[in-house]
Amino acid sequence: MGVPGPVPGSPGMPDAPVLDREEVDRALARLGAEYEAIETSLLALQDHAGRRLLEGADLSGTTKERWAATERSITVLWSLFDAYTATLEAAREVRARRRWPSPEDLAELTELLRDDGVTVPGAADGGTGRESGPAGRGERYSLEELVDRMNGLYAQSLDVIVAADAVWSTLPARIDLLSAELQRTRSLAHSVGVRPGEHPAGDDLERITDELARLRAQVIADPLAFWVSSSTGSSAPGGGRPDTGRYDRAARALEDIRREVAAVLDVRQDAEHRLMQLRDVLSRADRTLTEARQARGEVLAKIAASEVPAVSGPPTALHEQLAAAAEYRRRSLWHRLSPLLDSLEERAEDELHRARESLTAVTAPLAVRAELRGRLDAYRAKLARHGLAADPLLVERYDIARRMLWSAPCDLRAAEHAVWRYQQAAAEALVPQQVEGKGES
Repeated sequence: MGVPGPVPGSPGMPDAPVLDREEVDRALARLGAEYEAIETSLLALQDHAGRRLLEGADLSGTTKERWAATERSITVLWSLFDAYTATLEAAREVRARRRWPSPEDLAELTELLRDDGVTVPGAADGGTGRESGPAGRGERYSLEELVDRMNGLYAQSLDVIVAADAVWSTLPARIDLLSAELQRTRSLAHSVGVRPGEHPAGDDLERITDELARLRAQVIADPLAFWVSSSTGSSAPGGGRPDTGRYDRAARALEDIRREVAAVLDVRQDAEHRLMQLRDVLSRADRTLTEARQARGEVLAKIAASEVPAVSGPPTALHEQLAAAAEYRRRSLWHRLSPLLDSLEERAEDELHRARESLTAVTAPLAVRAELRGRLDAYRAKLARHGLAADPLLVERYDIARRMLWSAPCDLRAAEHAVWRYQQAAAEALVPQQVEGKGES
């Protein structure tokens, strides 16, 4: 609805002159065009989809209060428009009396078109008092004042209607889409055992379901409670945006649950493979521990004066938990299986590593004996290449070291000392050979 331009000789000016014929005709033409614009705006307001929704909705809160005030404003608007229409028709009738209006006609037209010539019923004021125009004039307006008042009421009414319609056009549809996604996620979650009371994500799904139901009901009943006015101070109707804060929080929470359910689904898909790998790791750990126990008995029998560490028994607790994991898989309790498999995989690898360390620690004396045997034979072979293997001292010391290393139980310390003495003798025997070789070359 546009505000009319200034009318020559507007009220409030002292001794305003009477309009002449040309001024009357121009004013009537302008007011006629303005009438068409006002009528079009009012009809559009009457047919606005948001208005029809507000009329048929069971409202509450802020929206209920503001819509009640808006309905009164719309009623006032039509009353003002009727008064405007009646005044314009009266002015047209006066102008149509004669081609050249008389001074009396011009005076009457001046009062209708420029002065306070519009009488508005008291009910049209809506009990709020006049919004514009000089004080103390009761229910009489100039046409310009009447248009100003209609413009104000129209903007207020349209602002409420546009804001409510924007919220209804945005939030319920998005909530419905999120609710549909929630139902799909909920069905999938139930299929993998993520249920209320059994898994935190199941409780969160119930909470989001309740939140979306409450949010949708509140949006439908009180849309203006979810409207944020524009911070720029714009006076245009509907300046602002829907408040989607609660919806956004629910959407983020649902996305977190979807990722958790997807993780549980991954567990279901590769659960058997992971269980087989766990069984294999634990089986290798058991075999390694068995080998370590057997090796310990051998070491105790073959090596004397050696401290051999004890070997622990099989990881009974891990086997029990592995059996529980298999039962969870059989019963499709994927949400319980997932954290258990993660824990078991780490602990099983640790158990295999511990078993290997135990075997290494137990067999260390045998490894030392094997190294001494190899060293002894290597020196004997070296002496043989130089033709010194038959030296009586070397033969004696070799026999002493060999008897120690091949006897049971073997005293590693004494055997190591015997090998060392053989090495010493071999080194002394090889020195003249090396010096002689250098002289010949």
